[in-house]
Amino acid sequence: MNSISANEVKDRLEAGETLFLVDVREDYEVQHGKIPEAIHIPMGEIPSKLDLFNREMEYIFICKAGVRSENVCEYLTELGYKAINMEGGMMAWEGELD
Repeated sequence: MNSISANEVKDRLEAGETLFLVDVREDYEVQHGKIPEAIHIPMGEIPSKLDLFNREMEYIFICKAGVRSENVCEYLTELGYKAINMEGGMMAWEGELD
């Protein structure tokens, strides 16, 4: 499974790169802040929202510490999607929050 560091995500965003970030934490967790560019889809809703994802595009998944997003990446990779886990999740994030 592919992974990326929180610092690399931050650097790429600051460089103006368009990244497709998906925060899979629960609603109450996202209330404490999320990466502004990220969309929020709780982990449990991913299977019912597969129509939102394009197999040709690359998605970076984020959770609190990187475990749930790793599980989502494994699931989506098995289905043929390009999924990357942000290592350390939001605990490793040092950038801006929404």
